[in-house]
Amino acid sequence: MRSIWNGAISFGLVSIPIKLMNATESHSISFRQIHLDDGGRIRYRKVCELEDTEVETSEIGKAYEEADGTLIPITDEDLAALPLPTARTIEIVAFVPADRIDPLQMDTAYYLSANGVPATKPYVLLREALKRSNKVAVAKFALRGRERLGMLRVVDDVIAMHGLLWPDEIRATDDVAPDDGVTVRDKELDLADALMDTLGGVDLDTLHDDYREAVEELITAKAEGHEAPAAPAEKDGGKVLDLMAALEKSVSAAKQSRGADGEGEGDAEVHPLPAGRSGSRRSARTAPKEVGGKKSTSTSKKTTAKKTAAKTATKTAAKKTPARKSTTKSTTKSTTKTAAKTSTGSSAKSSGSSTGSRTAAKKTAAAKKTSAKKTTAARKKASA
Repeated sequence: MRSIWNGAISFGLVSIPIKLMNATESHSISFRQIHLDDGGRIRYRKVCELEDTEVETSEIGKAYEEADGTLIPITDEDLAALPLPTARTIEIVAFVPADRIDPLQMDTAYYLSANGVPATKPYVLLREALKRSNKVAVAKFALRGRERLGMLRVVDDVIAMHGLLWPDEIRATDDVAPDDGVTVRDKELDLADALMDTLGGVDLDTLHDDYREAVEELITAKAEGHEAPAAPAEKDGGKVLDLMAALEKSVSAAKQSRGADGEGEGDAEVHPLPAGRSGSRRSARTAPKEVGGKKSTSTSKKTTAKKTAAKTATKTAAKKTPARKSTTKSTTKSTTKTAAKTSTGSSAKSSGSSTGSRTAAKKTAAAKKTSAKKTTAARKKASA
């Protein structure tokens, strides 16, 4: 790590020479701007407006611009000569409990390293005092052209300093908070607590930047001439129409992902929303009933087939009825009516209408033979 600032920690009459180093680093992937037509690099050049020529970094200084556009040059020597006790000193102003510091104020983090052997003893003294007191030190320091606020705490065996924003740099929350009038029920809070307990804690060391890894894979694939990795399917979260249902599903999903068996926990109940807002929710949650079109069609087809078979059998029986002589006609008509009635009654029942028709046809044939025999016998007697 490279030192970016040299100075001293001062508290009371104790002075600890230190070196300041960045405690964090960015792993974000940076891109260059190119000309789309030919792929040429796009560069930004620092040009003097008066001479219209490019200047080197060593020729560039600082200046403050007045409201009328007047530029007042300010040099690094001018800033270093400012009568500030924090120009080269991290001046501790108080020791407070860690929970007194609002996380919103935290900015860049730094490591403070003892600068030389003489600084080791007071450095360790301050470190151990912070450890034993369970407090943090609030300090003021000047860095990069401005005075800043800082918080010193112990990380492992090193004193770390977090840059803090000044209290007036934190915006008020008045315009951000949601409107009043929303009531949260105890059962909803119970489900939220259950979800928090189910998700549990996490080892921060296991978290990583998925976006950066995806960009690296994309770059590697393009460099090797392969196709870009396919985008994962987006999870369809849907609209939250029922807060209780959403919480219940979240708890169930968290238990499944954690492999929890859920013993000893009762099932959460889903309560409807207050009247006036339940219409859309019900219509969205109620599954459409299946239309039994196929069943009705098949039933009607079967019924139609039975009726058709019955009619066909009745017509067939009627066609086979002989109509040669008057005696036979009268007998046949009587028998046919009886067969037709029998066939019609059979077709109205669910069991075998065609069987009834066949029986009627057989009876008609038998009646025909009997009538013919009687007629022949009567003729013989008459001729005798």
